[in-house]
Amino acid sequence: MQDLVKYAGDINKLLARYGVKFGIYKNNTFHEQLFPFDAIPRVITAEEFAVMSKGLIQRVTALNLFLQDIYHEQKILKDKVIPEEFVFSSKGYLPQCFGITPPQKVYAHIAGIDLVQAKDGNWYILEDNLRIPSGASYPLIARKLCRMAAPRTYGKHSVIDNRNYGDLLLAMMNYVNTGGINVILTPGRFNAAFFEHAYLAEMTHSVLAMPSDLYVEDSQVFYRTIDKPLRVGAIYRRISDEYLDPLTFLPESVIGVPNLISAYRAGNVALINSPGNGIADDKGIYYFVPAMIKYYLGEDSITRNAPTYLMYYKQDRNYALAHFDELVFKDVSEAGGYGVFFGRDLDSVKKEEFKALINAQPRRFIAQEIIDFIDLPVMDDGKEVLRKADLRAFVLSGEKTQVWPSGLTRFSRNPDSFVVNSSQGGGFKDTWVLSR
Repeated sequence: MQDLVKYAGDINKLLARYGVKFGIYKNNTFHEQLFPFDAIPRVITAEEFAVMSKGLIQRVTALNLFLQDIYHEQKILKDKVIPEEFVFSSKGYLPQCFGITPPQKVYAHIAGIDLVQAKDGNWYILEDNLRIPSGASYPLIARKLCRMAAPRTYGKHSVIDNRNYGDLLLAMMNYVNTGGINVILTPGRFNAAFFEHAYLAEMTHSVLAMPSDLYVEDSQVFYRTIDKPLRVGAIYRRISDEYLDPLTFLPESVIGVPNLISAYRAGNVALINSPGNGIADDKGIYYFVPAMIKYYLGEDSITRNAPTYLMYYKQDRNYALAHFDELVFKDVSEAGGYGVFFGRDLDSVKKEEFKALINAQPRRFIAQEIIDFIDLPVMDDGKEVLRKADLRAFVLSGEKTQVWPSGLTRFSRNPDSFVVNSSQGGGFKDTWVLSR
């Protein structure tokens, strides 16, 4: 690993040269910045990964069944496992998608599950991301550059090759494809993850398309070319639900494809991931995932949720308000590390204001026990220091559901912060899954 550390500066320069960046909008201005790479990898043993994979596959399988149910018979609501009002009041639930059955009945084709490892060794799920989870491209390109810089390193360690992500993604896209080309739909270069859109299109031999490149005719989607149009069978869309089709969702959207949802409803195109998945990764619905696993699969959950209190329930709310300084509060509609508040960090005035907001809008918040998750070594100005780090595991569902033997490890560059998101200034490192 010393060779990787030695070449870390060169690797980061190459990442910058190749445009491996992410962008964020701040004060209505687009800022593009590097995602700093740390060369010391996170290492996960074969035994640890086997248990993790089994739990993640179980979890994503149940979430797919939940999505099928919630947009059709809604048995889980009728059986009062989840309160009906709680689902229908979620911003992630889209009534426009009711009754739609996606090709092969797959909803969450790509799930990005965020985990942390506590200091007792147990892994806890923090979030389920089933809409447009990003980040797989970063460990892919970083591993590629690391292999170039220090090829012997990987021969000394039994690291599973992670270069199969493109093959897994392509196989999944082909499985749900309704007949036609595969497209990765990007809103354009000013999107935060545009590098990833282009990179994954290259890896899967898919067409990288802008919304204006596509049109719908007779409930079928076509890609414009200088010759004849090509029919599209699967779209890995990197555009949020509300902007996807101005005739179904926001009429003011200029980055959508008119009538796309009508083609999807007719079964003539697969949309990856399915519109309406936001109900399954609502931070409030997260509370019910263990019960969901029991309901649909008849099994106890292998994965662990962080101990969570649902402000919607008066008993949970009273407990959270009484133990305010011991908990972290999350706005269920926020993402990217935004809307996260540690009770202990607020002054007395802010605490009272926030408590009043929770009482006024209980559906909007959850509270969680603060998991003292492990620190990982990172290099900072030539010195090895410890920083908080999480893991985004990628679970792909096609003909079968499987976990990519790699993942995106994000770390905080602030020694006092538990927030690791790139949008909050974090960095990333490779994740080594050992074969033995």
